[in-house]
Formats: sequence, structure tokens, C-alpha cells
Amino acid sequence: MANYVFGVDIGGTTVKIGLFTIQGEMVDKWEITTRTDEGGRYILSDIAESIKSKIAEQAIAADDVAGIGMGVPGPVKEDGTVLKCVNLGWGIFNVAEELSKLTGYPVKAGNDANMAALGEMWQGGGKGHKNIVMVTLGTGVGGGIIINGKMLSGVNGAGGEIGHMCVNDDETDVCGCGNKGCLEQYTSATGIVRSANIMLNTTDKPSKLREVMYISAKEIFNAAKEGDEVAATLVENHGKVLGKALAQIACVVDPEIFVIGGGVSRAGEILIHTTAKYFAEYAFHACKQTKFALATLGNDAGMYGGACCILNS
Repeated sequence: MANYVFGVDIGGTTVKIGLFTIQGEMVDKWEITTRTDEGGRYILSDIAESIKSKIAEQAIAADDVAGIGMGVPGPVKEDGTVLKCVNLGWGIFNVAEELSKLTGYPVKAGNDANMAALGEMWQGGGKGHKNIVMVTLGTGVGGGIIINGKMLSGVNGAGGEIGHMCVNDDETDVCGCGNKGCLEQYTSATGIVRSANIMLNTTDKPSKLREVMYISAKEIFNAAKEGDEVAATLVENHGKVLGKALAQIACVVDPEIFVIGGGVSRAGEILIHTTAKYFAEYAFHACKQTKFALATLGNDAGMYGGACCILNS
């Protein structure tokens, strides 16, 4: 039986690659540049060469590698077919088959958020659970759904795109996806800053946030922790919108635990507490005890997920 597996997380700037034992220990990790020129034609070949070099460097026997799991920033069908990755310049093609041809190893590919969720289930905030929903609160809002230890990709690879649930029919601003009123417009880092600017322009209440030249999600949560009334209201509103949305998700997939990651999650327990409070208010009675936890793997989650994906297959 092979002893090693590779996890790959493709980003728009760099590709993160990790070498793992089949027990889940990260042996090594490194990054290479994501070459998006010429329609991203060099990305997979660069990954293949980097992995081959690491195998040689670590003196690993060719048959001691179980395979390669890869997260991609876009929708990926269960068979490894990417349905366009705008940030990489990719059209529609089977990335798993292509990387397998280049390396000679089995390859599994999936959406990067789903891979991160799988990683958190395996060795992170969701460890010990097989049914989790991961929510990433960053510039946007991403999600990953794991059912019985397997990624829920959906027919078009769009399973887990929770950031684009409509939560406000009255929104007039357009989301990046082209729709209006998406969860992402309110609970992402940019979303809560947008809400802060609106509130500060429509109320005369004093707030420390008025002294900040460039408001950030971090500034808002820190001010709320210090008792700032405006910031506290923003955090409550954030938790209400997110908690209500997650209560709807729980009605569909009934997870054991929600794992919250992304830059906004660095706010810590205030984020978890507020979200869980409103979740319990709106959740179906059988789901009210669903657990909440912070993600723990940070930027390594996608690599862990890639490795786990191969081992699960």
C-alpha cells in the first residue's frame, strides 16, 4: 500500500502543494507561481514537474504515491471536468485526466472551497465528524458541504455556493455573480464594511469607526468587542443574516457541525456566538443543537482536502 499522497490547491497567484502521509501528517509544503498566461496552459504541467521533483528530492519510490488531489477555483464536476475558471483562463476540460496523464498517478479534482471543507473535516475544525458544512468568510463567501465524508459537488460542480443564496429581495446593488441580495453582499468582509459605511452615513450615533480612515471587518469586530454601539449592531446584523441562512442550509443537509473559516473568522468567538445564537432562533427544531467551530487549518485546508480526497476514493 502506498504511503504518500499529494494535495494541491490552485490559486490565482500561487499553487500550494503539500506532501502528506496517508495518516494525515504533512511532510512538506511549498508553492509555485500560477502561470495564467496563454489561457493557463502551463499550470498543470508546472504542477506535474514540481511533484516529480519533490518525489525525487524525497527519494520516494514511484509506486509509494497513492495519488494527487487538487482544488480548483471554480465549479468542477464529479468526474474532474472544470466548467470554466475565469481567474486561471481555463475553459471546459477534464483537469483530473490531464494531470493524471502528466504524472502517471490517479487524480481527483474538486472546487477549492469543497476541498477546504474536506480538509477541515479530516484534520481541522471539523475533525471527528463526517457531515459538515464549511463557510468561508473572506472577500466573498464560499462554502463546502461534506456528507458522509464525501464532497457534495452537484451536477454542475456548484454544490456549496452558499454565498449566492438570495437573502434580500429588496437589494438594489448587484453582486459579483450578477444577481442581487446574495448572502455574500452582507456577510463577507467587504459586505460588513459596506453595511458599516451605509450605517455611518444614515445615523448620527457616535462610533470609533468614524475615526478610522479605511474601515475593515477586523476594525468592526474589535470595536464591537470594546462596546461600540454601532459596531455591535453591525455584528448582530451580520450574525442574524448568516445564522438565518445557515438555518435554511441545515433544513436541507442537516450537518453535525458548521465550520467557519476565512479572514472574518479571525474575529473568533464573538462571530461564532452571534451566528449560533441566531441560527438556534431560526433553525428547525431537530437541527437546533448543530455545533459551530472555527476552522483551524488556515491556508493549508485545501491541500489537506486534496490529500483526503484521494484517500477517500
